[in-house]
Amino acid sequence: MDFSKKRLSVSEAKEIDMVHFLAGLGFEPAKIRNNDYWYHSPLRDEKTPSFKVNRRLNCWYDHGLGKGGNLVDFAILFHGCTVAELLQNLNGNFSLHKPVSQQTFPKQEQEKQIKILGDFVLSSNVLLRYLQQRRIPIDIADRYCREVRYELNGKVYYGIGFKNDLGGFEIRNPYFKASSSPKGITTIDNSAGEVIVFEGFTDFLSFKATHQQDPEDRFDFVVLNSVSFFETARPFLEKHNTIRLYLDRDATGQNCSRYALSLSSNYKDESSLYQNHKDFNDWIVNFGKPQRKHQKQKLK
Repeated sequence: MDFSKKRLSVSEAKEIDMVHFLAGLGFEPAKIRNNDYWYHSPLRDEKTPSFKVNRRLNCWYDHGLGKGGNLVDFAILFHGCTVAELLQNLNGNFSLHKPVSQQTFPKQEQEKQIKILGDFVLSSNVLLRYLQQRRIPIDIADRYCREVRYELNGKVYYGIGFKNDLGGFEIRNPYFKASSSPKGITTIDNSAGEVIVFEGFTDFLSFKATHQQDPEDRFDFVVLNSVSFFETARPFLEKHNTIRLYLDRDATGQNCSRYALSLSSNYKDESSLYQNHKDFNDWIVNFGKPQRKHQKQKLK
């Protein structure tokens, strides 16, 4: 593909090899263990390497920051730029597999931390309307979510908060997607023989909404809250006889599913259920609607 004539898409940028990308920025791994490449964090100063890239998944996680994700997530943090600026600067400068040379980006600003001020019963009309737009029943959301008030850059905001096992929140509202530290997976342990895995909590809530007749203890659940936490989740997942994956249909989610299937026959990829959609929730939201919308999205 000639990238000098066509700007990279977000999905193409996510496919770029993280190890090669970091090498192009001048960062080499301090140690390598199987698929895990450990670095001194490019995002902060540290003496002990705690920035991990899983090359099989092509995802990263910075244990000091409690953040992780795909290459695009890393690059906009490292360079302090928008996604559009990143794609523009990457245009024509490397292929999907070769190292990238250092680009000139705006100086990175120090990342502001989200401070949780409190969590309450969901009551905001804006948030309740947002849940309705995502076709998530309020009573389902009430069981697993809280209305979170948080401070960012000196201003107070609110959103739908989904708590992880470490006490941090994944936060969503119609205009913002974020998370508070510490970041981690969310497990729901019903002592079941099967476990169902989702990438984000809206997919989990959508599944619960469409399976309200199921006994409460039929399945265990894991919400990764980021594909980069897949390895963290494995000890819990692999206690089960069957592990059903409902991950996103993008490159990162599908790479993770393929990796999981290579580990054990206990893993089952269920994402073909919503193969023409981004994820489980997108399928639910658009269920029964004409497919023209998705065809147009593919042409963009």
